[in-house]
Amino acid sequence: MVPGVLIISHGSRDEAWVSIVEEAVSGLSLGEETPVVVSFLELVEGRLIQDGINELEHAGVTDIIVIPLFVSSGSTHVDEIEYALGAKPEPERETDLAPFSVKARVHYGYPIDDDPDIAVMIWDKLRELSTEPKRETILLVGHGSVYDGFRQRWQEGISSLAGRVREVSGVAAADYGLLSPDSVRSKVEYWQEQGHEVLVAPLFLSEGYFTKHVIPNRLKGLTYKYSGQTLLPHPLLPHWMERQVETLLEQIRKKR
Repeated sequence: MVPGVLIISHGSRDEAWVSIVEEAVSGLSLGEETPVVVSFLELVEGRLIQDGINELEHAGVTDIIVIPLFVSSGSTHVDEIEYALGAKPEPERETDLAPFSVKARVHYGYPIDDDPDIAVMIWDKLRELSTEPKRETILLVGHGSVYDGFRQRWQEGISSLAGRVREVSGVAAADYGLLSPDSVRSKVEYWQEQGHEVLVAPLFLSEGYFTKHVIPNRLKGLTYKYSGQTLLPHPLLPHWMERQVETLLEQIRKKR
């Protein structure tokens, strides 16, 4: 067995967005014998998923550990990529993503969801905004999904993550709102009615259109605290990826 790691993220035309993902992956400590390649679903020419597969197989990799660097298992991209890599027989909803050419064995990992490391990352980004924890609510804001099944996964993961954030931070409450279907504004209003100050935390990998424009526009006219800081950059994300790779490697070895 010759393992390799393929980190897959969405991609962006913004070079800074791509760089911040690459910087996180560069923090991995897996040893020189395990090649790591970063690929993107779209928008990054020459760095797409098939390019990453080709690079790893050219290096002699027989087993590819895939880390879907997405916020939620409720993302339709997580589902379609798993299908296109041959790790599941059919996608849960129709996709235009054609199957990739893969000779190596694929071991598909999992997205962020409610990992404890992520809760710590969120609080680290919000800590400076907190002045009176006992009357504060942290509101996690995620993209969400209109598709049945996927929406429930979004809700389950972000709800559990909110609970972890509350434990880590010691604030009075933690909740979540989704942009699709939209519940963000009503959640802020609800917690304000309870006499709480609301600290809004965007559950996105890096800054972009949603964090800079969509979330502030949804909350226009309301009083709340918002730094706009996303999960990256943060040193704990490489740690999350390392733990996942080690777990999958151990599972592969046990099957041999």
